[in-house]
Amino acid sequence: MLKTTVKALACALSLTAGLAFADPITIKFAHVVADNTPKGQGALLFKKLAEERLPGKVKVEVYPNSSLYGDGKEMEALLLGDVHMLAPSLAKFEHYNKGIQIYDLPFLFDDIEVVDRFQASPQGQKLLSSMEDKGITGLAYWHNGMKQLSSNKAMHEPKDARGLKFRVQASNVLDEQFKAIRANPRKMSFSEVYQGLQTGVVNGTENTWSNYYSQKVHEVQPYFTHSEHGVIDYMVITNTKFWKGLPDDVRGELKTIMDEVTVEVNRQADDLNREARDAIAKAGTSEIIELTPEQRAKWREAMQPVWKMFEGEIGKELIEAAQASNQQ
Repeated sequence: MLKTTVKALACALSLTAGLAFADPITIKFAHVVADNTPKGQGALLFKKLAEERLPGKVKVEVYPNSSLYGDGKEMEALLLGDVHMLAPSLAKFEHYNKGIQIYDLPFLFDDIEVVDRFQASPQGQKLLSSMEDKGITGLAYWHNGMKQLSSNKAMHEPKDARGLKFRVQASNVLDEQFKAIRANPRKMSFSEVYQGLQTGVVNGTENTWSNYYSQKVHEVQPYFTHSEHGVIDYMVITNTKFWKGLPDDVRGELKTIMDEVTVEVNRQADDLNREARDAIAKAGTSEIIELTPEQRAKWREAMQPVWKMFEGEIGKELIEAAQASNQQ
């Protein structure tokens, strides 16, 4: 009896010691931009808070600038479990859930506040968990900002874009968006845009003010049209099996931290876009064209047929929910 008790006590002590000295859970967070961007700062803040609040339990390794996996390989790495967190552009998810294409529809959201309302709605939150059957769990939306048009000629109305070649991300919706105004979409990686515009391979593009300024696009584009016609955002995602396999207390605290970081990332993104727009205007190398309400209505009318084109894939009710967010 005594031997049995001593043996049980020894096993318990051994187990406790094992838990006390267990290695922390390593979370590899990879992304494709610099540390000094809102996304880069968000990843570093997530690391800081996670390691402060879960000392000894969690270790976060951040890999910026495609230093671990490039743009084309990161999703595969996540699904294999070689990396645990990513923050890809929303345009990257059309192969995993067609509903997420809603964020590419032109002139669906009036401004970034409307995007916030939709993303916080039940429909927007449901999209975060819509890819779990494919091994992807969405944790949060991080802003880049609203898109503006750039070109080598002044564009006030849709007819001004006819025949121009526009760089787009790899998205079927964005292809059709430019075809709707009789322009020619050209898929091109982000890193090639400056040279493509400089050499005339493409005549224009769409992006946020902060991306335009950081990539010096204002040096090679004489005109920007303040269109606010779409949104470029990221979804912070994790490997579903990894996430659900975390201890409940760790997973709960990490989600709380992610929600806090998201507020800060989105604030920084909004500030950065305002500063970048002002800097482009101050540089004096480009003209920023402000659309009248009537001109903006013409752009919206020209591109809106794209909504109907993708209604079957995205879902009519989801599009209506996004439209309703404009009215609140």
